[in-house]
Amino acid sequence: QVQLVESGGDLVQPGGSLRLACTSSGITFSIYVMGWYRQAPGKQRELVASITSGNIRTNYADSVKGRFTISRDNDKDTVYLQMNSLNPEGTAVYYCNAKSTINSREYWGQGTQVTVSS
Repeated sequence: QVQLVESGGDLVQPGGSLRLACTSSGITFSIYVMGWYRQAPGKQRELVASITSGNIRTNYADSVKGRFTISRDNDKDTVYLQMNSLNPEGTAVYYCNAKSTINSREYWGQGTQVTVSS
Protein backbone atom coordinates (compact mmCIF):
# COMPACT_ATOMS: atom_id res chain seq x y z
CA GLN A 1 0.00 0.00 0.00
CA VAL A 2 1.36 3.36 -1.06
CA GLN A 3 1.37 6.14 1.50
CA LEU A 4 2.62 9.70 1.39
CA VAL A 5 2.47 11.26 4.83
CA GLU A 6 2.98 14.98 5.20
CA SER A 7 3.95 16.71 8.41
CA GLY A 8 5.09 20.10 9.61
CA GLY A 9 2.05 22.22 8.90
CA ASP A 10 1.28 24.80 11.56
CA LEU A 11 0.14 28.32 12.35
CA VAL A 12 2.95 30.79 11.75
CA GLN A 13 3.21 34.55 11.80
CA PRO A 14 3.96 36.52 8.61
CA GLY A 15 7.67 36.51 7.98
CA GLY A 16 8.09 33.20 9.74
CA SER A 17 9.39 29.86 8.51
CA LEU A 18 8.17 26.29 8.38
CA ARG A 19 9.63 23.05 7.14
CA LEU A 20 7.28 20.49 5.67
CA ALA A 21 8.21 16.85 5.27
CA CYS A 22 6.62 14.06 3.27
CA THR A 23 7.66 10.50 3.92
CA SER A 24 6.69 7.80 1.49
CA SER A 25 6.19 4.08 1.79
CA GLY A 26 5.23 1.43 -0.71
CA ILE A 27 7.04 3.02 -3.64
CA THR A 28 10.57 3.05 -4.98
CA PHE A 29 11.04 6.63 -3.90
CA SER A 30 14.18 7.28 -5.93
CA ILE A 31 12.41 6.90 -9.29
CA TYR A 32 9.66 9.38 -8.51
CA VAL A 33 9.57 13.08 -9.26
CA MET A 34 8.37 14.63 -6.03
CA GLY A 35 6.34 17.77 -5.77
CA TRP A 36 4.59 20.03 -3.31
CA TYR A 37 1.26 21.52 -4.26
CA ARG A 38 -1.04 23.77 -2.30
CA GLN A 39 -4.71 24.61 -2.34
CA ALA A 40 -6.06 27.73 -0.71
CA PRO A 41 -9.75 28.07 0.13
CA GLY A 42 -11.76 28.73 -3.01
CA LYS A 43 -8.77 28.27 -5.29
CA GLN A 44 -7.42 25.54 -7.50
CA ARG A 45 -4.58 23.35 -6.41
CA GLU A 46 -1.29 24.74 -7.70
CA LEU A 47 2.25 23.48 -8.00
CA VAL A 48 4.59 25.04 -5.47
CA ALA A 49 7.81 23.16 -6.19
CA SER A 50 9.10 19.93 -7.65
CA ILE A 51 12.35 18.01 -7.67
CA THR A 52 13.50 15.37 -10.10
CA SER A 53 14.24 11.84 -9.07
CA GLY A 54 17.98 12.28 -9.33
CA ASN A 55 18.07 15.55 -7.39
CA ILE A 56 19.22 17.18 -10.60
CA ARG A 57 16.56 19.79 -11.24
CA THR A 58 14.13 21.79 -9.15
CA ASN A 59 11.20 23.89 -10.27
CA TYR A 60 9.37 26.60 -8.34
CA ALA A 61 6.26 28.66 -8.74
CA ASP A 62 7.17 32.29 -9.37
CA SER A 63 5.39 33.30 -6.18
CA VAL A 64 7.77 31.28 -3.98
CA LYS A 65 11.09 31.61 -5.79
CA GLY A 66 13.82 32.75 -3.47
CA ARG A 67 11.80 31.92 -0.36
CA PHE A 68 11.02 28.20 -0.60
CA THR A 69 13.46 25.35 -1.09
CA ILE A 70 12.56 21.79 -2.02
CA SER A 71 14.94 18.95 -1.25
CA ARG A 72 14.84 15.20 -0.96
CA ASP A 73 16.64 12.44 0.90
CA ASN A 74 16.39 9.25 -1.10
CA ASP A 75 17.83 7.24 1.80
CA LYS A 76 14.93 8.36 4.00
CA ASP A 77 12.26 8.31 1.26
CA THR A 78 11.42 11.85 2.25
CA VAL A 79 10.95 15.15 0.47
CA TYR A 80 11.09 18.48 2.27
CA LEU A 81 9.84 21.97 1.66
CA GLN A 82 11.61 24.72 3.54
CA MET A 83 9.41 27.80 3.55
CA ASN A 84 10.87 31.14 4.59
CA SER A 85 9.43 34.64 4.66
CA LEU A 86 5.91 33.28 4.69
CA ASN A 87 3.08 35.66 3.93
CA PRO A 88 -0.70 35.26 4.32
CA GLU A 89 -0.94 34.13 0.69
CA GLY A 90 0.87 31.01 1.82
CA THR A 91 -2.15 29.90 3.80
CA ALA A 92 -3.28 26.65 2.22
CA VAL A 93 -3.36 22.92 2.53
CA TYR A 94 -0.04 21.63 1.23
CA TYR A 95 -0.01 18.31 -0.56
CA CYS A 96 2.83 15.98 -1.40
CA ASN A 97 2.82 14.42 -4.87
CA ALA A 98 4.79 11.57 -6.38
CA LYS A 99 4.98 10.95 -10.13
CA SER A 100 6.69 7.86 -11.47
CA THR A 101 9.38 8.39 -14.10
CA ILE A 102 8.78 4.95 -15.66
CA ASN A 103 4.98 4.69 -15.87
CA SER A 104 1.85 6.76 -15.30
CA ARG A 105 1.51 6.14 -11.58
CA GLU A 106 0.90 9.16 -9.42
CA TYR A 107 0.14 9.47 -5.75
CA TRP A 108 -1.00 12.17 -3.35
CA GLY A 109 -0.67 12.68 0.35
CA GLN A 110 -3.54 13.71 2.58
CA GLY A 111 -2.29 17.26 3.02
CA THR A 112 -1.04 19.40 5.87
CA GLN A 113 -2.49 22.77 6.83
CA VAL A 114 -0.30 25.85 6.80
CA THR A 115 -1.82 29.03 8.18
CA VAL A 116 0.04 32.32 8.02
CA SER A 117 -1.57 34.87 10.28
CA SER A 118 -0.75 37.32 13.01
